Order: sequence, then C-alpha cells, then structure tokens
Amino acid sequence: MDIATVIGVVLGFGLIFMAMLMGGTLAMFVNVPSLLIVIGGTIAAMFIKHRMDEVFASIGVLMKAINVTKSDPESTINTLVDMANIARKDGILALEKVKSENTFLQGAINHCVDGADPEFLESVLTKDLEYLATRHKRGADIWDGVGETAPAFGMIGTLVGLVQMLAAMEDPSSIGPAMAVALLTTLYGSIVANVVAIPMAVKLNGYSQEEQIERQIIIDGMIGIQKGVNPRMLQEALKAALPPALRDSE
Repeated sequence: MDIATVIGVVLGFGLIFMAMLMGGTLAMFVNVPSLLIVIGGTIAAMFIKHRMDEVFASIGVLMKAINVTKSDPESTINTLVDMANIARKDGILALEKVKSENTFLQGAINHCVDGADPEFLESVLTKDLEYLATRHKRGADIWDGVGETAPAFGMIGTLVGLVQMLAAMEDPSSIGPAMAVALLTTLYGSIVANVVAIPMAVKLNGYSQEEQIERQIIIDGMIGIQKGVNPRMLQEALKAALPPALRDSE
C-alpha cells in the first residue's frame, strides 16, 4: 500500500473540512444540486469520452494508486546478475530452474530456455513493454480527464446558479440558494480535480514509468545474458538505470 497517497488524500480532505468548520457548519457546504451537476456531469462526460468498460475499469486503476506493488530495480538487477553467472557457468538451459514471481521476467526466461535468439527476444519483450505503456497511459488519461472536466462542470453550475439568481432578483429569499449553487459547484469541481483526479493521474503515471524502467532493465539484462556478456560488466550497464546514489551503494 502507498501510504503517501493515503496520507495525502486524508490530509487534503481533512484540511478542507477543518476550514469549513472554522467558518461555520459543515451543512453550509452541502448542496445536492451542486453535487449532481459536478459528479453527475463528470461521470456523464467520462461515458461520452471513453468506452463503458474503460470507465468501470478506471475505478480499479484508481485503487492501484493506493494498493500498489512498487518496483524494485535493485533487486531485479541482482537477480539478472545471478542469472548471468548461472548461464555463464552452466549454459542458458540452466536458467530453466530459475523461477520468478515477476511474470515479465519469468516470460523472458521461458523464451530464453525455449531457444529464442536475441533479436526475437528483444522484439517480443519490447512490444510487451510498449503495450503496457499504452494501457497505463489510457488509465491515467481517464483521471486526467476527470481533472479537466470536474472544474468545467463546476463553472457550468456557477453559471446556472447566477442565471437563477438574476432571474429572481425580485424575490430576496431565492437569492441565497441560487448563490449557494453558483459557488458550491465551483468548490466541488475544484476539490474533485485537485484533491483526487489530477494527483491520482500523476501518481499513476509515475508508477507506470517505474514499471517501464524495471521492464527495460529486464530486457537489457536478458539480451546481455543471451549474448554472454560478463556478469560484472552487465551489472555496471544495468546500474545506469538507477539514481547515482543507488549506483554507488552497490
């Protein structure tokens, strides 16, 4: 679980609620028509822009920003170096005994054991990586779109409230509720966009990049193993993907 995401969401909503309570009661900031305009309008726009299965799948994508298995490139490099030592000593077929929980790495091992040449292996694994990047981008784009759409519907709600207010200026009792719709829809749209949608899209893109780096390490490592690169040289080459501080710690 990504504790940083949980802390950020809880802290963000907590500070907003605290500010609301300091200026009055929470009930002052609850307006059903405003919620319907922002939440309902945003969901409607999601269905217009994306397929139905993608919209439903976006909920699962959102949960990945909280419940995620972080990549560990250092451990991956160490595993690849160990495999390089095995292959150098006993041959590529000896890798058949190596089992990994990383499905991408295990697939690469299986290709090697089955006799795939380096060019074919690199082509297959690279395509897999490209498809992964495309899927991840599509999922993050949905929430990035929510971040753009929610404030827009907040503005629509503001305009609706202003029209209602101006149309009933002769009735002072109706000005307050109309103004509440006008202001609260903008507030709701900003909260949805800036506390949930945009930060989550950024987080998802970040995790996607980390996973892509780890998979590229696997591709480079497996190609190096197939070509018989010296394990120590292979390790130094793969460490280029790590931040300088982690390279020095090896």
